[in-house]
Amino acid sequence: MKTFTVKTTEHDQMVDITSELKNYVQASGVKEGVLVVSSLHTTAGITVNENADPDVKTDFLRRLDEVYPWEHPEDLHGEGNTASHLKTSTVGSSEMVIISGGELVLGTWQGVYFCEFDGPRQRKYVAKLL
Repeated sequence: MKTFTVKTTEHDQMVDITSELKNYVQASGVKEGVLVVSSLHTTAGITVNENADPDVKTDFLRRLDEVYPWEHPEDLHGEGNTASHLKTSTVGSSEMVIISGGELVLGTWQGVYFCEFDGPRQRKYVAKLL
């Protein structure tokens, strides 16, 4: 297992971590298996999504804000970040990606993203080869 650090710069942000994960797999020498990637935070998740058009990330984050507005008059959580917890549960805290021939099996337009929902912060995620 390897721990990675990512420094986010925005309140809501999708950081492409695909290249770091590809490098990890290649350095490991694993040819066939599964890579599990997991966020170590309750207010940041992991997802696989399009990595060609940056508007997808913008739309993705905007739509989550529409569903889970940052301020809601009935939220009780003392830290005031209920929306970030809901977004993380919706996106998920981890993803699995198949490894074949020593490479991540991703579609032409797919990338793996660390999704920040309560930044900016310094964050950690882990990757485990199975």
